[in-house]
Amino acid sequence: MAKRSSSADPIKNVMQMSMMLMEAQAVISMRLMGMMGLWQVSPQENTRMVTEKVEAMVRSATDAGRVTMRGGSPDEITAAAIAPMRRATRANSKRLKKGGLKTP
Repeated sequence: MAKRSSSADPIKNVMQMSMMLMEAQAVISMRLMGMMGLWQVSPQENTRMVTEKVEAMVRSATDAGRVTMRGGSPDEITAAAIAPMRRATRANSKRLKKGGLKTP
């Protein structure tokens, strides 16, 4: 049986999406600075930024489809779709922050 929807569910989804977008912007900034030689990133970063997007999107579609097939509410489907992408942006942001600015 599907979970009963709460009036807070849409707000939770908006908050998760907002956090994901802020983390994604930080990741983009750190990666661009890495490409310019200003931020310490691993040599595999350019490849990683492409492959991880495909993995997150496939996971997002799979999880959302699974919840849909179980008869989940629109909010549950949205939450399932956001979660894999949010995990990826959170992990990237945390990992890239460790690199830091390169000192001359």
